[in-house]
Amino acid sequence: MTESWRDDYGSWGRVIHASHQVERPSTRDGAARCLTADDRPGLALRPVLGCGSGRSYGDVGLNPGGRLIDCRGLDRFIAFDRTTGILSCEAGVGLADILSVACRPDADGSGWLLPVTPGTRFVTLGGAIANDVHGKNHHSFGTFGSHVRSLELARTDGSRLICTTNDHPELFAATIGGLGLTGLILSATIQMRRVSGLAVEAEDIRFDGLADFFDLARESDEAWEYTAAWIDCTARGRSLGRGIYSRARHVAGHGAEPPKLRPGIRIPLVPPFSLVTRLTVPLFNAAYWRKMGLRRRSRQIGSYEKVFYPLDAIGEWNRVYGPHGFYQFQCRIPPDVMRDVVAELLGLIATSGQASMLSVLKLFGPCSSPGMLSFPAPGATLTLDFPNRGVSTGTLLGRLEQVVVQAGGRLYPAKDGLMQAATFQAGYPGLSRFLPYIDPGFSSGFAKRVALIAEAG
Repeated sequence: MTESWRDDYGSWGRVIHASHQVERPSTRDGAARCLTADDRPGLALRPVLGCGSGRSYGDVGLNPGGRLIDCRGLDRFIAFDRTTGILSCEAGVGLADILSVACRPDADGSGWLLPVTPGTRFVTLGGAIANDVHGKNHHSFGTFGSHVRSLELARTDGSRLICTTNDHPELFAATIGGLGLTGLILSATIQMRRVSGLAVEAEDIRFDGLADFFDLARESDEAWEYTAAWIDCTARGRSLGRGIYSRARHVAGHGAEPPKLRPGIRIPLVPPFSLVTRLTVPLFNAAYWRKMGLRRRSRQIGSYEKVFYPLDAIGEWNRVYGPHGFYQFQCRIPPDVMRDVVAELLGLIATSGQASMLSVLKLFGPCSSPGMLSFPAPGATLTLDFPNRGVSTGTLLGRLEQVVVQAGGRLYPAKDGLMQAATFQAGYPGLSRFLPYIDPGFSSGFAKRVALIAEAG
């Protein structure tokens, strides 16, 4: 196990960079020992945080000035029952590795698949649990944490616990979506999903405005397993909220090989300026909205890779935002006000001159999340990327945050870089139940920023 001060751990948005004392254990026992000073006489340990692939957009996975335990060395599969689909592996195993090992088609095209996956496969199992990630099938399968059967947790008091809904159930619920603050996840067991075909039928539908989106969502949620829409944030007036609605479902008898473990191409370096500008975003959005030409719909059967992981095709795609990086903003709006509030948010963005190129709108379903701080809840979720232009970007994000708060909504910590403490506290009613389960030896930049834990000194 190595230990050193490192400055190369930062947010995926490339806005936040910090110095950390990094340890890289290669075994679960070694990782657990990182949490205690038992074998390091006289050493006063700094506050600690576990980290995985570094795909959180803000500071939820960073611990500036403290310790990080890089868990990617915990990369072993423990067991996989191909009859039941129950998979156990260490916390540093990537979702891409699970797809490669466990999700290969049988002769009839059927197979096991991750029941829920976020928009990238390049995250670790531990990170997926700590952020209780969701995907395009939330309306039917809920969050990732809904499919966790047990997890192994190490804490700074030296304890190692197996947590389930029956054993240490409150700590189990606190750890799912608990932002890595309840201890270090060492391993987990999840229930995979059996599908009749690993390939998907995918359909894109171009629509002209926000009302059309809600009509398509209502029509699609029952018959289509995966749904989401790209939104043109530059559109105004009657075209406000126009975009392309994408929906997909598995096709019986059609197999699909797992996607590759690494992207086919990558951005080799950070350009000296952002390639996402006030000029390029409107041009891209207009071209993308018209990508199907005169057709309103397109349909195809093929791999799930393009449906689930479109951005994974380009490695280090976050570099295109240049040396100042970008902020991501994801909110959830309650169902009774979602139509008006989403329209208000899109209107503010369109008039700001800081339109997002990667904008996704989706409806969350009624599935309840198991974590005390899980983000998804019924309503609409809007996700946006904004190049970091300094004060003007912070001002815009602050205005969007105010609209969300006034609507009774919440922001997603895994995507956040600027949320106010009052916003977090108002948006997460399970917070008071969660606080007693924070491990006192753990901290993060996000936890300090939103006053989950106090600043040292």
